[in-house]
Amino acid sequence: MDIKEKIEFKRLEIEPEVKGFRNWIKSKQARKTLIATLIGAVAGFAYFYFAEGKNMDTMPVNDIFQNMIFGAFLGFFVTNSPCARNKC
Repeated sequence: MDIKEKIEFKRLEIEPEVKGFRNWIKSKQARKTLIATLIGAVAGFAYFYFAEGKNMDTMPVNDIFQNMIFGAFLGFFVTNSPCARNKC
């Protein structure tokens, strides 16, 4: 008996993974990320308003936008960091 006769190979059937924007939006991780990003942006605006903007007569849009982007980034980072996915 040859060694070749003893080895049996099984056929591996791989189904193509359906990708796309609709399937990504339906995933739990995407919803969690979008919600955390929106909460972060609102928190960034609230921080600006209560820390700096309350005392101003006019609020510069650029400063508001920077704080909202920073808050949104923190929300995105918190949900997509390796530790958030238990991969620390």
